[in-house]
Amino acid sequence: MPKAQLNIDQQNFLLKLARDAIQFYFKTGKNLKAECEEGILKEKRGAFVTLKIKEDLKGCIGYPLPHEPLCKTIIDNAVMAAFKDSRFEPLKEEELPDVTIEISVLSLPEPAKEISEIEIGKHGIIVSRGLNRGLLLPQVPVEWNWNLETYLKHGCLKAGLEEDAWKKDAKIETFTAQVFSE
Repeated sequence: MPKAQLNIDQQNFLLKLARDAIQFYFKTGKNLKAECEEGILKEKRGAFVTLKIKEDLKGCIGYPLPHEPLCKTIIDNAVMAAFKDSRFEPLKEEELPDVTIEISVLSLPEPAKEISEIEIGKHGIIVSRGLNRGLLLPQVPVEWNWNLETYLKHGCLKAGLEEDAWKKDAKIETFTAQVFSE
């Protein structure tokens, strides 16, 4: 059963929380502590925080599985996306006004029964084999105008596998996401 969706006020609260967490980290070098009183914001949910400057990716970190209350997950991932995404230089304080924050709140992953059932723009994918795992959010293939095969190839490559591992022995899981941004 899908989890409840966040309403616009909750979405705006989380976006502000992510920005506040980054600003707090600039000032203190520590993660913001925040209590969320509202039910859905206290639920354990998987989520990603994506940072972009103009249209360029500046950081994207998340937890695919729920293990912390959503508010804490957003704080942690906002700070990690800004300062600890190894693909990018840490965010500079003067860049923060130009940053757009996007949040993706995830459903639980489920094994893909048929590859043909994966819908571009609806399903995120997790490709895995052994200890290798690669996750792509549902919006990624839309942003890059990928077809399903290209999406699966990139999932394999992100997992550190050969690009056709999805045709062989790689495990494919899908999830959905509620995606919102500033």
